[in-house]
Amino acid sequence: MVVLGIDTCLNACSAAVLDGDVVLGASSEVMARGHQERLAPMVQAVMARAGLPFSRLERIGVTVGPGSFTGLRVGVAFAKGLASALDLPASGVGVLEALAAEADGLVAAVLDARRDQVYLQIFEDGAALMAPDVLPIGTAAGRLVELSMGRALTLVGSGGPLLAGAAAAGSRIVAREGCDARAVARLAASRPAAPLRPLYLRAPDAKAPA
Repeated sequence: MVVLGIDTCLNACSAAVLDGDVVLGASSEVMARGHQERLAPMVQAVMARAGLPFSRLERIGVTVGPGSFTGLRVGVAFAKGLASALDLPASGVGVLEALAAEADGLVAAVLDARRDQVYLQIFEDGAALMAPDVLPIGTAAGRLVELSMGRALTLVGSGGPLLAGAAAAGSRIVAREGCDARAVARLAASRPAAPLRPLYLRAPDAKAPA
């Protein structure tokens, strides 16, 4: 299956095209903002690098959150529009799941959610041990201790250092600015297509003027 994977939820803009397990083209740029302007040209360049017309795509995968409200909406809107134009199925992939897919064994995907909170989801051999959640750092540390049961694990994401003190000896931290679009494409290919819906774990910080 030829799949286009996209991620714009965090501090990077990424796209990749895979044919099964073969990576045909991939690109990623670190950026805090500007995803909307960069995404379309990046996807076009990745498709050109893959040597494929858009008509060869069979599915689109995109991260749906948690993450930047603006960023995740950019990716979801782009994926919806492209899937509609090409009459293709699309699959949403959780950011925490995509981050965890970059490591083996026991993995905690952790994002700094600000306000002394983290987004957390823990996996073992690819299977989720908990649903994605937003938790105070102390509560998240307790959940990490409970589910890891004293075993070393990999902390992936910007929130890894915030929970490092709760991790067992021998654990490692993998800092990431964004998800690997190749992992997004692989995960999207492994599940049924479904309507794309952003995953919001808390309300936006922006407030309407009084």
